[in-house]
This record gives sequence, structure tokens and C-alpha cells, in this order.
Amino acid sequence: MHDHAPAGIRGGHPRRLLAVSLGITATVLIVQLVGAILTGSLALLADAGHMFTDSSGLVIALIAASVAARPADERQTYGYQRAEVFGALLNAVILIALGAWIAVEAVGRLIRPAEAEVQGLPMLVVAIIGLVANGVSLYVLSVAQRTSINVRGAYLEVLGDLLGSFVVIIAAGVIWLTGWMTADAVASLVIAALIVPRAITLLREVFAVLGERAPAGTKVTDIRDHILGTEGVVDVHDVHVWQLTRGAPVFTAHVVVATDYFADDRAGLLLSQLQSCLARHFDVEHSTFQLEPAGHVEHEAHA
Repeated sequence: MHDHAPAGIRGGHPRRLLAVSLGITATVLIVQLVGAILTGSLALLADAGHMFTDSSGLVIALIAASVAARPADERQTYGYQRAEVFGALLNAVILIALGAWIAVEAVGRLIRPAEAEVQGLPMLVVAIIGLVANGVSLYVLSVAQRTSINVRGAYLEVLGDLLGSFVVIIAAGVIWLTGWMTADAVASLVIAALIVPRAITLLREVFAVLGERAPAGTKVTDIRDHILGTEGVVDVHDVHVWQLTRGAPVFTAHVVVATDYFADDRAGLLLSQLQSCLARHFDVEHSTFQLEPAGHVEHEAHA
């Protein structure tokens, strides 16, 4: 499936989108931090901490995206796209650490309730500002996150911020209307519960890429069958599919070809047909085939 290029800001370069999102996130971070201090809200402070982590993560993502844009050279023959994966790995670790800190602080407040009251109305106003800003940032990153694991990490963090702002709004409303201060600590625990699973999901995707696992949704059997269905192909073996980063799959295979294709100089046409087939049906732009005559495989088998 191919998306048409989106119009407007969402169609910009990933680095530009990350920079826009960073500007929004940093601004909301300052607003939430000031709001947390003025209202005494742990939930707002937790959300501000999350926003701080997101800002750091976006800086990391911007650096990784800049490195990934460098062309391939003699030492990095595949280029630097894998830098996006390492950036996503660092983001995931930071998210898990943040979630643990929020949980500990919230439990501590539940066990030893603070005497200072939380001001519900100002807390509500700040949370609404955060909700709107996170919604804009999420919209900006929504398209690019489908093809870049680096942007995907930033997108998940902003999504967590959006949900966190929504939770803070509910807690602020409860405090403002009922005076039940414990809602602030409960909201903080909910935010922690939102952060950690997303971080684990991102971490699993990072390990899948670093472990050179086949991309999600890619069935090697289907690709093998498709190749075998091509006229002139006798057999296929040593099939490998992995990805450099999200949206950058790589494919290699040894294809046994009928002998007459080499004699008639049709092997080159068959190679082009196989590469076009993978690009068209399986979205694999980078594919490498080793074409072998039938006797070559028999020779290997007896070597």
C-alpha cells in the first residue's frame, strides 16, 4: 500500500516535522511545569516530566534523523538509516525510567497524602492547553510515523502526552468539583500505566529490527511462492528478509533458473522482472538475487 503525499505541513521532511513538534512540546512543557508548581499537582508535574522526556526524545530523534540522512560510504555500505533505530532505543529506555519514577511518586503520595491542596481550576486550564497542543503535534507527525521508526517513537510519546493530558483534565475536574485530592495521585498512576506499555512496544520493535527479524506483516512463504510462480524459476533458497529501519526492508535470495535462460541471455530480463515483482507486490525496493543454473545447486549439494 502506498500513501499519496499529504498536502500542507504533514508532507514536510521528517526532520522539519520533528522540529515543529519539538517547538510545541517545549512550549507546553514550560506551561505545565509552571502550572504544576502553582497548583501543587503531581499529575501535572508527571505530565510535565513526560513532556520533558518527549522534548529530549525529539532532540535525539532530530539528531538521529540528521545522521540517517547521510549517504552510504565505504564503511557504512547501507548508509546511516540504522541511527534511527538507536534513537528509538534510547527513547524507549527513557520512557520506561520515567514511568517508574511517576509510579513511585504517586504511590508515595497515596501512602502519605500531602497536606497542601491541589488547585483544581488552574490545573484544568493547563491540562486543556496541553491537550490541544499535543493534538496539533500528533497531527503533524501522523503521516511520517508510518515510514520512520524514529518518528514513530516521537509519535508514540506525543500520543502518550495526549492521553496524559486527558487524564489530568478528568482529575482536575474531580478535584475542582468534589475536592477529592487523591484524584491527582490516581491520575499520576494512570499516566505511568500509559507510558510503560508504549515504551515496551517500541522496545520490541527496536529489538525486532536489530535482531534482523522479518518486518511485521511480511510472510516469507508468500514471497517465495511468488518467486516460484515466475516463468523460468526452478527453485529458490537462502531467502532472507530484514529491515534497516521501519519502512526500509531488504531482501536477498538465491534463485535457481532454467539453464536455457542463461544460454539465451534472458537471465538479465528475469532479474529485472523479479526485482520489479518484489517492489510492486511486497514494497521491497532493495532486493538482491543470485541467479544460479540448476547444475550449480547440485554441485553445491555434493561439495
